[in-house]
Amino acid sequence: MSAKKRILNILFWSVVSAAFIGPGTITTAAKSGAAYGTELLWALLFSTLACLLLQEAAARLTMVSELNLGQAIVHQFENSKAKIPILILVLGAIVVGAAAYEMGNLLGAVSGFRLIFDLPAWILVLIIGVVAAVILSIPSLKIISTIMGFVVLVMGLGFLITAVLVRPEMKEILKGSVVPRFPSTSDANVLVLGLIGTTIVPYNLFLGSGISNKNQSVKEMRFSLTLAILLGGLFSMAVLIVGTAVFTEFSFESLSLALQQRIGPAGKYLLGFGLFAAGFTSSVTAPLAAAITLKSLFGNKNPEKWLPGSMNFKLGWIIVLLIGVTFAAVNIKPIPAIILAQALNGFLLPFISVFLFMVINNKKLTGQQSNPITLNLLMIIVIFVTLILGLNSATKAFYSIFLPTISPGNEVLWTIGFVAIIISALVWFNGQKNKYGK
Repeated sequence: MSAKKRILNILFWSVVSAAFIGPGTITTAAKSGAAYGTELLWALLFSTLACLLLQEAAARLTMVSELNLGQAIVHQFENSKAKIPILILVLGAIVVGAAAYEMGNLLGAVSGFRLIFDLPAWILVLIIGVVAAVILSIPSLKIISTIMGFVVLVMGLGFLITAVLVRPEMKEILKGSVVPRFPSTSDANVLVLGLIGTTIVPYNLFLGSGISNKNQSVKEMRFSLTLAILLGGLFSMAVLIVGTAVFTEFSFESLSLALQQRIGPAGKYLLGFGLFAAGFTSSVTAPLAAAITLKSLFGNKNPEKWLPGSMNFKLGWIIVLLIGVTFAAVNIKPIPAIILAQALNGFLLPFISVFLFMVINNKKLTGQQSNPITLNLLMIIVIFVTLILGLNSATKAFYSIFLPTISPGNEVLWTIGFVAIIISALVWFNGQKNKYGK
């Protein structure tokens, strides 16, 4: 493969990085750096490798079976009574979640822009929304993905340059990356969960599977996807290192001031552009992921009516984009909807991982490209961790809605761990049964 084609493939797959490096990632990573220095870098490294493992399986599934993740799930449960509830759960979490988070993506882009130019927020929201709509109107997923990949690459390089200028100690970076540590403070666990959860996003699996290029070989896909996601993880780690410049209460304004003190006026512009780019790329990828999910669940009988330029496909991303623009323009924060979205996405993440494990080990779909035992073991570890994250997220959402004055105790956490072990074991044996017909 030529060098030009390799670069274009990496840019294409960088859309996955564009999808998970949003304002939430920037906020969580920078706040972690401000609060704990480089101690939590290991959480970003783990989540990056887990993201790579799941995204590779989702893309490989599409390339060898010619079914994307949504279609494969429909196929897997075609004759099951659980089919309808599963499809409703997937549809609700992906579409509702994308719509709720779209507001945050737009407001994040606005926050970055306003660090440089002080314009009314509602005007910026409308401008960004229009530009996102223009890009989403392009009837080629490859072109959209390449544009977003290029933007996230420029953004990431900006954060890398800023991180180098902050002059962190290499010894502390290496220690923080490979030695898991949990600082003994109440919000440390929340930040660890946030760092992992903000990188492994359920709708990204549908996005990566839905844009898979069947003209690529599996080997080409693996090389390009691996490099794109590892770069995305490196960029997220750079954001955390940038956050270590803050020694006061964290905010984007305090981070901007800290960077200006460290590296001069350029600090404000680098942070502003980075935050804007993170919000803008995510404001494109979230509606795109929702449209791809709708296509995969409902476009099987009439695929020509769900092509990227079709009205059905356009309505999928238009609805999500309009909801985000409306809430962001009037600065209304729909707390119940966001809590519901977080609960649904947190609850859905491990089960999407389970569904992916099942279909990638279904030899009727993947043939000789099903997972070897080493990848299955790694996926089970990721499923176990995401189960704990998902059940913990759903539990916290339940307590915040129905028991706001009570916090989950240790017995709840032990119960979550036990349930995660049982489910992981059942998934493993089910996968082995599907793989070997036992």
